[in-house]
Amino acid sequence: MASTIQHRKQFYPVSATLQDYLVVQARLVHLPLAYADLMRHEGLMPHHDADGRPSLWYSVLFGPAERDALFEKLVTTYQLLIADGRPIEHLRVASIDLCPYGNSQPFRVKIVNQLNENHDYFYIKRTDANRVYGLELEHLLSPNRINFLVDGGTLVEEHIIGVPGDAFIANPERYGGMRNEVRLCKEFVKFNERCFLRLLGDMRAYNFVVDVIFDLDQVQYRIRAIDLDQQSHEGRLRLYLPQFFKENLPYVQLCQRIIGHETALQYRNEERALMRRRARLSAEPLHILLEAMARDQIAPREHVAQLAQELAAHHQVPALAKATSMGELLRAHLDLCFAELGDAVR
Repeated sequence: MASTIQHRKQFYPVSATLQDYLVVQARLVHLPLAYADLMRHEGLMPHHDADGRPSLWYSVLFGPAERDALFEKLVTTYQLLIADGRPIEHLRVASIDLCPYGNSQPFRVKIVNQLNENHDYFYIKRTDANRVYGLELEHLLSPNRINFLVDGGTLVEEHIIGVPGDAFIANPERYGGMRNEVRLCKEFVKFNERCFLRLLGDMRAYNFVVDVIFDLDQVQYRIRAIDLDQQSHEGRLRLYLPQFFKENLPYVQLCQRIIGHETALQYRNEERALMRRRARLSAEPLHILLEAMARDQIAPREHVAQLAQELAAHHQVPALAKATSMGELLRAHLDLCFAELGDAVR
């Protein structure tokens, strides 16, 4: 049966302990503007995609009186995000879009270099502790590095390059084609394992992107999460396994057709070993982050209790059922999964 998430989650504030961690990691900074500043717009216009179809985004309109000052602050924010605040010449804001349907209601800012018209995006969102933990765990435990900054209720994130997973699998030829089905299947299996080990939920096809990388006469794929709001929040264990979402069925069916169970298990163990190595390399910040998470409330108590019971059954470790926080569960879950390969993360 397909997995579903019933209700939009509430926002959880960044605790003092998590703030201390962010200070050490240079993630907590003073930004030149707040999320609320962008909410003082004068109107929204429907934004259409490259094919002229309506999208979930709306172009944001600002009056001339505040637009110039706001755009200057956005350029400064972008410089803080990608260059530690060092000035970059010839940048301008090309557009600002809002997705009012997203959990964090993100603003997407398009930055253009006026010399060559090269452009980039970044996002301004409302701060949520689940997403902050998700971003940092993505940075520490995935093959990817990610930049983000926090200032009170404002979260600034870099753009993650890739094709939305649902768009890619619906029309692969448009994005370079399914030139190496085995490699795409391998990456989906590894992505599934990364989400499960770190307890990242809600990874339906439109919440991750596929990065198609051409390498001489071959193609490589990297699947990256873009919606990290459901980090260690849901109660059902299946919601942390992308393979069980109906939106991901085309990927699952492809894997069933192209690779067998034994091969999938090999790829799963390979990713688990790589995650253990990443955990070792990031041992100190990971330990501090999980300590903060263990003391934090980032999910309803009934979710914690349900996940504790299901993880206890999954690992056949009854003591897990007594855990009282998502952080405790994630730390124990990582330890047990890594221990299957020989030792624990701590």
